[in-house]
Amino acid sequence: MKFVSRNGTLHLRRRVPKRYEDVEPRAYVWMSMHTDLEDVARRKAPAIWDSMLEAWEAKMHGDTGDAEAQFEAARNLAGIRGFRYLPAAAVAKLPREEFLDRLSRVARKDGSIDMREANALLGGVPPPQLTLSRCLALFWDLARDRIDQKSEDQKRRWRNPRIKAINNLIDVVGDIPLSDLTGDHMLDFRSWWMDKIAAEGLTKNSANKDLIHIANVLRTVNKMKRLGLDLPLSDLSFKEGDKKTRPAFS
Repeated sequence: MKFVSRNGTLHLRRRVPKRYEDVEPRAYVWMSMHTDLEDVARRKAPAIWDSMLEAWEAKMHGDTGDAEAQFEAARNLAGIRGFRYLPAAAVAKLPREEFLDRLSRVARKDGSIDMREANALLGGVPPPQLTLSRCLALFWDLARDRIDQKSEDQKRRWRNPRIKAINNLIDVVGDIPLSDLTGDHMLDFRSWWMDKIAAEGLTKNSANKDLIHIANVLRTVNKMKRLGLDLPLSDLSFKEGDKKTRPAFS
């Protein structure tokens, strides 16, 4: 490992692996060790190189037609660069110093713009349009810590009410993107349940359990996928009379 001193700071030159040639135009990269002490530079070099590899991996994962993968790659790349991914509108409202810091990171040395860096640091990748059914599919992995100690039968009884609730919502409003879900959709769903209660002699508790499970699934996906959506899931429950015993694993 041979370091070169530039203006009193040690740098390391490494060849870019062929795997990353589609996302890194340079054949070699120079990495600053941010020190003039060789023993310190030797300790820091592996972590700095690993950070370069992580950034290239994030860029590669963003080179896809999969909107979820693009958004995740942009979020990861922003994190590697030391920033939180924000949508473009939020980036524009940042304090001037942070905004200029982000802006300075997207230009290559030849003055051209690295669009992958720009998308990650300036909020150029919109959140993926996750349909309600896709939200349910994602939920199982996002919430796996809640059931990892349960038996298979307990897991089944935990999953089934959530599947039923989301499917009921889809039957009423369609398999729409989560970002398109409005208060009117949820009021339509509530009205559907009101009619169902009257027609089939069901309890309000049945409707409320659906509303609870829907909120649980959609809020979990919104939070864990960092979508930043304002979901219309409050103040929808039916006022119940006699209290029922709460079922296990609800």
